[in-house]
Amino acid sequence: MYNIAVAGTGYVGLVAGVCFAEMGHQVTCVDIDEDKVELMRSGGSPIFETGLEELMQKNYKADRIEYTTDYENAYRSADAVFIGVGTPEQPDGSANLSYIATVARQIAESVESDTLVVVKSTVPVGTNDKVEQFIHDFLVNDVQVEVASNPEFLAQGSAVKDTLEAERIIIGTESTWAEQMLQEIYEPFKLPVVSVNRRSAEMIKYASNDFLALKISYMNDIANLCERVGADIQDVAEGMSYDERIGSKFLNAGIGFGGSCFPKDTKALDYIAQQNNYELKTVRAAIDINKSQKTKLFDKAGDRLITFDGLKVAVLGLTFKPGTDDLREAPSLENVPQLLEKGADVFAYDPVGTDNFSHIHPEGKRGKGSITYALNAEEALEDANVCFIFTEWGEIKAVEPDDYKKLMRTPLVYDGRNIHEVDAMKQAGVEYYSVGRPSVEREAIKERAVHGIQQ
Repeated sequence: MYNIAVAGTGYVGLVAGVCFAEMGHQVTCVDIDEDKVELMRSGGSPIFETGLEELMQKNYKADRIEYTTDYENAYRSADAVFIGVGTPEQPDGSANLSYIATVARQIAESVESDTLVVVKSTVPVGTNDKVEQFIHDFLVNDVQVEVASNPEFLAQGSAVKDTLEAERIIIGTESTWAEQMLQEIYEPFKLPVVSVNRRSAEMIKYASNDFLALKISYMNDIANLCERVGADIQDVAEGMSYDERIGSKFLNAGIGFGGSCFPKDTKALDYIAQQNNYELKTVRAAIDINKSQKTKLFDKAGDRLITFDGLKVAVLGLTFKPGTDDLREAPSLENVPQLLEKGADVFAYDPVGTDNFSHIHPEGKRGKGSITYALNAEEALEDANVCFIFTEWGEIKAVEPDDYKKLMRTPLVYDGRNIHEVDAMKQAGVEYYSVGRPSVEREAIKERAVHGIQQ
């Protein structure tokens, strides 16, 4: 087993560190935030991730993992240092590598024995070459340091499972020594390992994420056309899913993708292409479709209503997906500010995302409108004039069609995740609009009500 240091305790670094410890390695997780380190030492997780906190506590008690801000001591005797810090998007779409550079210099000035530096962060193709040179430029001691690429493929909400039960491990190395060490580090996982060179490993990460983003955007594009020609995107997706060349995953239409990966990685690969005098038309299309998709239902509601001013608007779901408290690129961040600007009184509910969202939009008067955070979906819906569904949490999917009719002043629902059946909403007397499916318009509800009276 190896002595492993992990730089960064976000989704990538912390999950990787805990899973390495679970496999028997000795792990030290490094972060600059002392409060965060103290929280982890006490058994708490700084991120909401299924199963993570339990594994943190288990391995901390077993003395297989520790948390520290003392990077010098952590890196000094490590066999391998995994870098899992953020590479946030810059205004031009490129990746900000400043955190990578900071850690690389700290490693160079700290290591006292031969060390393998493994970059798990998503970085542009060729970055690991630069990281290795940067470390050599600042290296203090006469030791061997080599950089390898080991991109992560975890999904927020299932990150622990995705790491321990990964479909494959990608390693990119330039020497037998580095390849063998990474093979041995991952041997306890008993997972397939794909070994390539560094640049290929870097590209595999972008190519994989962007392919999935393309798939989602394609389905959203088809969904928009379905609305115009009278087809149902869910029926279309089901028919497509039986083709093993297509598969059943990532065929759900909605109001766009969010999170820390797909939006950032599509823009980054588009930027890389431009820098190399090449146009990735497919990736550019995915970016454009996703941008317009996020406010699709807001625009549709704006056409239906005279104004949002003074209306109570229920917002169900704030995070970009269920199972995480992450708001990055969430549709709520695009739609709620526009609702507030239009004078709406927003009542928002999310099982775990409220605290993070309230840091951006504190409760109370916000411009022309106001925002209140509800304790449950029913409170948000009580006497509401309109409802937007942005995240398919189980607690939100549990709301029955009749509940909208019973609780809302005007049962007008815009469902960005297609969680309800169209016929069920029609039977309940709810005016209902989703993505790529037939709408239940007010006239249809009136017609049904008249028909019911006549019977």
